Amino acid sequence: MTDAGNQIAMLELRDGIVRGLRDVLHREGFIEVETPYLVPAPGQEVHLEALPVASRGVDGRERRRWLHTSPEYAMKRLLARGMEKIFQVCRVWRDREGGDLHQVEFTMIEWYRAGADYRALMTDCEELLRETARRAGTWPRLGRTGHEVRVDGPFERMTVAEAFRRHAGLEAPPADEEGFFRAFLERVEPHLGRERPTILTEFPASMAALARLKPGDPSVAERFELYAGGLELANAFSELADPGEQRRRFLAEQRERRAAGREVYPLDEAFLRDLGRMPSAAGIALGVDRLVMLAAGVDAIRDVVAFPEA
Repeated sequence: MTDAGNQIAMLELRDGIVRGLRDVLHREGFIEVETPYLVPAPGQEVHLEALPVASRGVDGRERRRWLHTSPEYAMKRLLARGMEKIFQVCRVWRDREGGDLHQVEFTMIEWYRAGADYRALMTDCEELLRETARRAGTWPRLGRTGHEVRVDGPFERMTVAEAFRRHAGLEAPPADEEGFFRAFLERVEPHLGRERPTILTEFPASMAALARLKPGDPSVAERFELYAGGLELANAFSELADPGEQRRRFLAEQRERRAAGREVYPLDEAFLRDLGRMPSAAGIALGVDRLVMLAAGVDAIRDVVAFPEA
């Protein structure tokens, strides 16, 4: 097959997978929504860099905006307005990213369930990966050469503490962030999602970001990450719905960004205002490009997009 033929086949596969994701969520009663890509305040996470855009309003005055790093803030504001089960397939931008597993511009599917916690999202992930394998014609497996996983049985579930004990030989995760990530990337992550997908739960409270702390054990957050075939695919939370606590976390992240010499972004006051009206909810973001990589059995994002040179 020619290079053009290979690309067409890949884009047809991608189309089938994205339609499968939509079909699963629509069957579950979700509504697809659209939110702005251009926002007045991007995510505050210290490790993310937003892509700035200069624009002018009708009064001719220049206003600084950013391309969103996630539709999270806007989707939670929709929950606060009374929507209950929503999802979005969208483009997102994160500057200073590249390589086989990252791009500055990529595609994400994000969905939220009002009245649920992160455990409901684990079940969603299992069904979405199974549907992907069916659409790809690889059932019951997904994955690249040397990284195949079975998706027809229960996914592996373990806490971060259990993962460090099992794979790093440590009784507890390192308390400092640098030590945590060094040990995690070198000794834990390579073992996740190898024979079946792994749902890694209960991250330290210091890594809660926008997640709710676990009732009865505030040392950990109700957060999980999904791994399959050597790839991190998704990040999920039981959502924090306390605007005061969220503001304190944002201000702490601003201090960290300033200390690290990174740009300090403004707070999204509209999001913080609406957060107080948001019901209990759970939300998740899953990387579509990486999921297609698994379905196609390729090793780089550039192989599953129409214009990799972009």
